[in-house]
Amino acid sequence: MSGLLARYNQLVAAGELRADAEQAAAAARLDQLQTQLEHQPSNGFLGKLMGRKPATPHGIYMWGGVGRGKSMLMDLFHETLAIPEKRRVHFHAFMLEVHRHLREERKKESGDPIPPVAAKLAEGLRCLAFDEMVVNNSADAMIMSRLFRALIVDEGVTVVTTSNRPPSGLYKDGLNREHFLPFIELIETKLDVLPLNGPVDYRLERLAGIASWHSPLGDAATAQVTEAFFRLTDYPPEDKAHVPSGELDLGGGRTLMVPKSLKGVAVFSFKRLCGEARGAPDYLAIAQTYHTVIIVGIPVMGAEDRNEAARFVTLIDALYEHRVKLFATADAEPENLYRAGDGSFEFERTVSRLMEMQSAEYMATGHGTEG
Repeated sequence: MSGLLARYNQLVAAGELRADAEQAAAAARLDQLQTQLEHQPSNGFLGKLMGRKPATPHGIYMWGGVGRGKSMLMDLFHETLAIPEKRRVHFHAFMLEVHRHLREERKKESGDPIPPVAAKLAEGLRCLAFDEMVVNNSADAMIMSRLFRALIVDEGVTVVTTSNRPPSGLYKDGLNREHFLPFIELIETKLDVLPLNGPVDYRLERLAGIASWHSPLGDAATAQVTEAFFRLTDYPPEDKAHVPSGELDLGGGRTLMVPKSLKGVAVFSFKRLCGEARGAPDYLAIAQTYHTVIIVGIPVMGAEDRNEAARFVTLIDALYEHRVKLFATADAEPENLYRAGDGSFEFERTVSRLMEMQSAEYMATGHGTEG
């Protein structure tokens, strides 16, 4: 297996990627980290017996706007990292896992739950890679400094992550943010911060010529959102029968089946999202996890569909507030989706948001950032 930098240079030479100085610098640093990890001395039985740990290589924090190639570089890094003790996970899913482990430890009433949870997460692991680090709630903010210090300093795990924000912008204006500041200091001390925040949005370039709202329903509309999915994920269309699905942890032991889930892009039917009993926490989990959501089969709704319409309003609010990119197939334009019935007046705000979500300005906004 060739290393990341060689693979990146091959893609540029083949014209599959455009030469980009920031990307090239990040690729070189990631390649260097690969070499360090692949040649890191093993902390075997003798090392444990004598209390010695190999030095932990500095991790990497890549940040920048949407479409700058962060996920592409993370793909290359994880695929070409030639060690078995590696894991890649979306940050939101990881924090749900953390809270689940913390609940289990607290039931034992055996003291501070952070060290045993960190040890469990670090078991058999030397490199932990995250997609889209973003902090939206005080529960995560309160534990992250101690948890990640335990992972990096005590357990010797090297962390590599992407984010739409610089470290100083994480949990900006959040409740009790002063408790979060040590985590920012930890990132800036233990991770190399690499900006990928140049002016070119490669994701938008890939979507050139494809609108985000398609009506009426039919083969032509379906073909357009299908093409958007393949362009956003780089998945080969000829293998469309094998697009991976996913399972989203909604908390409380509940999960949501995601029919198509790849590289931060999810595909759902309207019926799955709004035809079943769902609430704001479900939609929040989707909005936090995926930077792009494709919804197919949005119908025109009448007075008898007031529950579905109310859920759709809540769903769009969550997607809009987290700047999730929306592609949709619908039976009508937004202003004609729900014209009569309970809440139809309030639905006008949703129409306004759906229109804004089609704009170039909205599409260029980073996932999770404020408008």
